[in-house]
Amino acid sequence: MIYSMTGYAMAAKELAYGALNVELRSVNHRYLDIQFRLPEDLRSAEPALRELLAARLNRGKVECRVSFAVAAGTVRAPDFNEALLQQLIALNTRVRTAFPAGESLSVSDILRWPGMLGADTLPVEELKAACGELLLAVLDEFTAARAREGEKLKEMLLERATAMEKRIAEVAPRMPEIIAAFQEKLAARLKEAMAGGDDERIRQEITLFANKIDVDEELTRLTTHIGELRRILGKGGTVGKRLDFLMQELNREANTLGSKSVDIAVTRIAMDLKLLIEQMREQIQNIE
Repeated sequence: MIYSMTGYAMAAKELAYGALNVELRSVNHRYLDIQFRLPEDLRSAEPALRELLAARLNRGKVECRVSFAVAAGTVRAPDFNEALLQQLIALNTRVRTAFPAGESLSVSDILRWPGMLGADTLPVEELKAACGELLLAVLDEFTAARAREGEKLKEMLLERATAMEKRIAEVAPRMPEIIAAFQEKLAARLKEAMAGGDDERIRQEITLFANKIDVDEELTRLTTHIGELRRILGKGGTVGKRLDFLMQELNREANTLGSKSVDIAVTRIAMDLKLLIEQMREQIQNIE
């Protein structure tokens, strides 16, 4: 499969104490960059959630957003630390005895004292486990969405590859005629410039310039690179960087084809190839 780095998926789950929602979205990126938006109760779950995502994704800027809404009527009454309260009362009495002018602890001071109010009744560990399970479900849909988008990108690339092959096929049959016309024109100019000079020298010059405009090697390499493009797309997997490099090679050959051209039709074909390559390169930026 070919995977796009652009994707979105979300899912919600109703729990006895509230509604849990997990959302994933991603865009293209050179590497895997995972960012989290978590409620405070689930901050400690981030390492495990990150590990789940890293095991399934290779590239892309991914945002994982988790939200939790407490169910109406759910009691979140804190536990009161009675033992600590008695210790504070005893300490307060001793301090007031030693320093009568000192102020006594207020009710707000006692309630804010570390450890005075225990953890909420919300089962955090159970919530973290539910979050992991829900993320796996969302990740399945997220991966499927990226695969569907990747399949569309693959079809587009293959269409452009076919268009390139058709344009390349138009060049080869024209080359003998182009070279012959170029040789004839060059011979006339050389004879005129050399005023009836050595025919052997003229033939050598013509052969030299004819070799410079011969694009057989460029056409062969273009065809080879397109074949490699098809092979990579057929193999699938994490191929975005490899395809991007292949576009550079294709563009180099198309540039050389254009620079060697002495025929307006071949020049136009080279420009068409560069346009098709650029269209592919833009879409390849979204492939994982």
